[in-house]
Amino acid sequence: MRSLQPVRGTQDLLPEMVRRHRQVAETARSAAELYGFAEIATPIFEFTEVFSRPIGETTDIVSKEMYSFVDRGGEEITLRPENTAGVVRAVLSGGLIQNTPLRFFYSGPMFRYERPQKGRFRQFHQIGVELIAVSQPQADIEVIALGSRILDVLGIRQHTVLELNTLGDPASRTAYREALVTFRSAFPSFPRTVTGGSIAIRCASSIPKKNLTDA
Repeated sequence: MRSLQPVRGTQDLLPEMVRRHRQVAETARSAAELYGFAEIATPIFEFTEVFSRPIGETTDIVSKEMYSFVDRGGEEITLRPENTAGVVRAVLSGGLIQNTPLRFFYSGPMFRYERPQKGRFRQFHQIGVELIAVSQPQADIEVIALGSRILDVLGIRQHTVLELNTLGDPASRTAYREALVTFRSAFPSFPRTVTGGSIAIRCASSIPKKNLTDA
């Protein structure tokens, strides 16, 4: 038997940590309710195709980071690496699509098989919101405002910096990948990593690597 330690990439939430954890989750839940989001809870595991189809078979999440297995009934099952796909699946299977637009809040554990490092775990807890069938830019503004309110109530907003990014759609990601590979071919000494659907740019200086991937 291995030493009595948590599995690598996981951690115990001891009483003081549980108190802090609960405070964050309850603060986010209360703020989400003020913004009209209803709470939803989905299973921590789904059929693998729930994640592989919308996220993409070639992305790092699907190809490298998902905890997937075949259960005793022969079904391919995956511990959820994120919750957007599970929420959308719940909307479809629950017959809620005719009630759009929909606004949901969730919290709970997620799982990704990645190299454990400070601040990143294979089992991690996440809070999030989903605005379904709302395409206007105001939806993004509302989510950012909600996030700002949560950080403000927790007393840490003044210590945070907002950084916006987008992965684009499949066509734009393909075009970007091709442009990056073309650029790379003009500089043979430029170190790089291009794997699957993710792109990592590594500078030759002391600047840390910047990952352009679904993290």
